[in-house]
Amino acid sequence: MTELNGSVRSAPNGARGCDVNFPVSGSFARELINAGHSFCIRYIPRAQGSNSGGNLSNIEAVTILNAGLALMVVQHVANEGWSTNAALGTAYGSYAASYCKDVVGLPPGVNVWLDLEGINPSAAKADVIAYCQTWFNEVKAAGYVPAIYIGWQVIINNQDAYYNLPFAHYWKAYNADVTPAVRGYQMIQGTQVSINGVEVDPNTVHTDNKGGTPLWLSLP
Repeated sequence: MTELNGSVRSAPNGARGCDVNFPVSGSFARELINAGHSFCIRYIPRAQGSNSGGNLSNIEAVTILNAGLALMVVQHVANEGWSTNAALGTAYGSYAASYCKDVVGLPPGVNVWLDLEGINPSAAKADVIAYCQTWFNEVKAAGYVPAIYIGWQVIINNQDAYYNLPFAHYWKAYNADVTPAVRGYQMIQGTQVSINGVEVDPNTVHTDNKGGTPLWLSLP
């Protein structure tokens, strides 16, 4: 495994980037930079062998950083209609942490994002909260900074998102139906755009109501 050079930094307000569910080559990274993007968010699996085609690797992480893009990581969410519980949060969070460390070589201090969306409408709010809390605990214990992407149908409400979840970093999906009370969002996703014929999800960094922004890995 190649050591990932760079430092963990707070993303500047207004920075533009994208999240993509496919490996980013050096040439495509340069296309993103030419289109005004300064960071990339890449996906990791929920469990061994899952989503094997689109997961971030150590080699790809090196490529992204060397091209001049900053890097963050988000874990794949289950298919729409999935159900949450504390044990699942522990399992997915533990795997996210070990994958970031042992496969990607991601250094501590970077935001690793939980993707929360499309939950079974009959799910209990307490189970959603417990899932998020146990996932957070596993990722934090590994030295990363847990963060959360909030999409649609998350069961929890605005108050829950802030007061009942332990996160300090929130990312708004283009179709989010919840806004965390007090803090708000640090990153906002837009609808897909095309970069030289390739569809990506654009994101913009926003300083939240408590002065926070995402934490990414970048070269000087």
